[in-house]
Amino acid sequence: MKENSLFVEKYRSKVLSEYVGNKQLKQIVLQYIKNKDIQNLLLYGTPGTGKTTLAKIIINHIDCDSLYINASDERGIDTIRDKVQGFASSASFKPLKIIILDEADFLTIQAQASLRNIIETYSRTTRFILTCNYLERIIDPLQSRCQVLKITPPSKKEVAQHISDILYKEYINYEVSDLVLVVNKHYPDIRKILNTCQVNNVDGKLVIDDLILTSSNYTDTILKELKSVNKNSFKNIRQILADSNLDDFEEIYRFLYDNLDEYTKDDVQQAMIIIEIENYMYHANFRVDKEINVMALISKILQTIQ
Repeated sequence: MKENSLFVEKYRSKVLSEYVGNKQLKQIVLQYIKNKDIQNLLLYGTPGTGKTTLAKIIINHIDCDSLYINASDERGIDTIRDKVQGFASSASFKPLKIIILDEADFLTIQAQASLRNIIETYSRTTRFILTCNYLERIIDPLQSRCQVLKITPPSKKEVAQHISDILYKEYINYEVSDLVLVVNKHYPDIRKILNTCQVNNVDGKLVIDDLILTSSNYTDTILKELKSVNKNSFKNIRQILADSNLDDFEEIYRFLYDNLDEYTKDDVQQAMIIIEIENYMYHANFRVDKEINVMALISKILQTIQ
């Protein structure tokens, strides 16, 4: 079989010893593997930090039949009733069945409610591993039926070493400063760091273009605009986002929240902006063009602080 050309798949950890970081979590998983059984698990954390990888390591080391479903693609109650319940209720020659529901925070409330009953009904033969980026989007009754484990990202040093090892195996030369730039830009998303390195591999050398340099400090530039707000601020921030070549706007919401003290005058403004950030973060899940949603939030913020 042809080897996967994508670095993120080619170098996805297959065994627990290869998994980067999370030493305490690895001890918990090792105990599951020794016992050849698991509790229902809910793994949560930021994108690209190894939730799916860890789930697949578990099923690869336990004698089980398994089913993988990406809940961001199949998020409705029909998926739970047809695929999940169908697999859980089917006969198996293995001692255990494990269902991975990846990105379970995309499941509808109705689907989550249906899932909790299935978890109880088939608890003797079936285990569930749910992964999500946002724990608060998982209903409490579902959380209470799982052992909730936070996936904390490895340190920047560990990530840089991991990426360096991969570049060495791929015979890709690099400047340390370029690797540091990519890690700082996309940390803790190891998947994005690795994809960026692969895309910027030119004839066996890591070549970082100006777009990476531009996008690496776009948040600082936006903050400067908000701190010295004027009639051109909206147009300027819109241009900053266009130049940054972003494909993921999630970090902007957190950045705007974390730096409230920098660009607001008082607690009243902060409270109003927090409400708007929460509102637009929620609506981002249903918007095709994420950039328009962010700029709508920027417009609200500018109206509040001017």
